[in-house]
Amino acid sequence: MGEQSSHMIDHARRPDGRRPDELRPAHFTLDYIKYPEGSVLIEQGRTRVLCNVSVEEQVPGWMAGEGRGWLTAEYALLPCSTHVRTRRETHGLRGRTQEIRRLIGRSLRAAVELDLLGERTLIVDCDVLQADGGTRTASVTGGYVAVALALRRLAERGLVSSKALKQPVAAISVGVVAGEIRLDLCYAEDRDADVDLNVVMTDDGRLVEVQGTAEGAPFSQGTLNHMVDLASRGIAHLIKQQAAAHCTEPTAPVPPGELRSPTNETPGERSSH
Repeated sequence: MGEQSSHMIDHARRPDGRRPDELRPAHFTLDYIKYPEGSVLIEQGRTRVLCNVSVEEQVPGWMAGEGRGWLTAEYALLPCSTHVRTRRETHGLRGRTQEIRRLIGRSLRAAVELDLLGERTLIVDCDVLQADGGTRTASVTGGYVAVALALRRLAERGLVSSKALKQPVAAISVGVVAGEIRLDLCYAEDRDADVDLNVVMTDDGRLVEVQGTAEGAPFSQGTLNHMVDLASRGIAHLIKQQAAAHCTEPTAPVPPGELRSPTNETPGERSSH
């Protein structure tokens, strides 16, 4: 595929009417589930992912005795989250699932100072309630907010340092669809994309991970640079929304038998990029 023009004028219409450089509205609902240390429902357009963080007072055997902590992630599509029912993975994980859970874990470890956790493990469960593209990137973005909530509560109880949360991390998809570079692909665009890219970045613009594939003809380095630049602008906007979500007043500890009331954040405005 030839290099994409950065000043295209006659844009093809996107399925939801967005501009090529426009994010879907993002919405974070905090404390969606009562029991986890951190719980966030992230909604990006029609994609909805429930991100829960639980804590185990131990680390994997290969880390025992080092005085450091660990973070790991799990990911699953609920059976009716997709257009056609997805079977539960009761007889072993599919390759896609293993790849995504590793991506989420690597991405969120970039946000945490593992040396300040003590010998405990943060387990981030990302369950897709409804899939309309970008489920792995939404898992990273929502997972970060859930981790931030969990670490804040652990710090309030004196179990970890307040500096254990190192830096914000978020992720977004970018693709080339109908010859046009587009930000934050929905399912219909992801299905038809000639190039598909997932980008994970920190708040200071450093890359954590870039996953890119040419579904048809190869693409140029110039196109890659345009895509990463567009992703960085989208991620900067998402990180602002993350901060607005988890910097609300801390939720008081939940007494036994009582339900923590969900905190509803106002849906984010559309990207101005």
